Amino acid sequence: MINYFKNKVAAILRNFEDKSTGNIPQAEESKTDIVKDLNDNMVNLREKYKNSSDFLARQIKVNDISISFLMVEGMVNLQTMSELMLEPLLNENFAKNDGKDTIYNFIQERSILAVDMKDIFTYEEVFQFIMSGFVVILIDGLEKGIAFGMQGFNFRSISEPASEVNELGSREGFTEPLRINMTMVRRRIKSPMLKFELMNVGKTSRTDICLMYMTDKVSNKLLREVRHKISQIKLDIILSSGYIQPFLEGKPWSIFSDVGTTERPDVLAAKINEGRIAIVVDGTPYALIVPYLFSENFQSLDDYSHRAYYSSFIRIVKYLSFASTFLLPALYVGIVTFHPELLPHSLLFNVAAAEVLTPFPLVVEALIMNLLYEVMREAGLRLPRPIGHAVSIVGALVVGDAAVTAGLIGAPMVLVVAMTAISSFVVPSLHEPVSILKFVFIIIAGTLGLYGIALGCMIILLNVCSLNNFGYIYMSPIAPFSLASMRDTFIRVSFPNMQKKNVKIQDLNGMEVNGKE
Repeated sequence: MINYFKNKVAAILRNFEDKSTGNIPQAEESKTDIVKDLNDNMVNLREKYKNSSDFLARQIKVNDISISFLMVEGMVNLQTMSELMLEPLLNENFAKNDGKDTIYNFIQERSILAVDMKDIFTYEEVFQFIMSGFVVILIDGLEKGIAFGMQGFNFRSISEPASEVNELGSREGFTEPLRINMTMVRRRIKSPMLKFELMNVGKTSRTDICLMYMTDKVSNKLLREVRHKISQIKLDIILSSGYIQPFLEGKPWSIFSDVGTTERPDVLAAKINEGRIAIVVDGTPYALIVPYLFSENFQSLDDYSHRAYYSSFIRIVKYLSFASTFLLPALYVGIVTFHPELLPHSLLFNVAAAEVLTPFPLVVEALIMNLLYEVMREAGLRLPRPIGHAVSIVGALVVGDAAVTAGLIGAPMVLVVAMTAISSFVVPSLHEPVSILKFVFIIIAGTLGLYGIALGCMIILLNVCSLNNFGYIYMSPIAPFSLASMRDTFIRVSFPNMQKKNVKIQDLNGMEVNGKE
């Protein structure tokens, strides 16, 4: 009931703002059809393209009929276009009475040109295709054009993923062109049930995106809602998957994201096989995965390449590292400030001796050192790699040692921050939320002690357990508990035991989406 009234009030406020600021919804841009006269088409196209210098048009004559080849400079393989398009047309012996329909039928039915072909009928489609690396043919006298895939633009070659390194798995990672990424997924799932669904987002950029899913495993309700949310994106330009991710996240608000990202086609193939939907955006090597569960942040491809007992051990280490990343500085501040009796006497004396010489309270020291670490990390990330490594080394050795020597920071605090930084590298996908939680818990520990830390953990746990996206619960299969799925959560069982029951994501306990609904 409360949510109902909140939504009503928000809608009234949005309508009021739209009326006061004059934000009137605009109708979609009207489409202009291709006309019969080729000269009129060329004039209209150059006018709509604002006579841009990268718009190329090559005109030839076949049987005294003018034919224009339209393309964007740098987007087309000119050699392929010459061999597969120009030469066959110019070398074909057409009869004298053969007209435009005969030439069109030759291109469409009898020529090798028709491998990747699509008929187009509007100027907007012409621009959409030529800006994607296609060549568009317009024939004088026809009210339509033909688009051929002749992509020849340069792009980064397939290389090892930078953010998801593994020991025994594939070294292939996604690259920027959408079609290349689609091919890498298709190579791993050779099934007709794998479907690629192309869409366009962005009013100005018209960025190509691709929905990937298994038709026999995905929930129809999930598919409808994902399509609907993508259709509601009204941004002018889409440059990366990060532009789309906020539109796919669920409720309530949380610093944890229930939309996953991956740079690996093998990881994406595994997620699709579980009934999820992947969104791949042209121009970015990171794919989005919906829905995404909390426990998946602690899984990696190497977990399934090592023996089950070792993979289980590493996964437990990841959970402990995640907890220590945002709790260790807070625990140190809270115990030393409010509960020193919990420390052994020898350790307490060393900590007291180190802190008595520093001018700042312990909570201020923790905030300063963690802030310096974030500054050094950002500097090392944004600078060129050779300089970035130097910044990290200088920051770790010089700044830390100088702060202790000058008496500004205690040596135990430097050790705690170093251990926290190392722990944050274990689960890189959760770096953003734990970086914020770290500062929040330090402040809570400095004011309320261990009781405040316990209260903060309860609030975070309640928030995470309440996350629901497309009817999928973020904390599943931990809460609500699912015994079958616990085989691959905190620990991992062997593949012979795992294959006894295949679990799709919509079949987990508590999911509001069941089966193929």
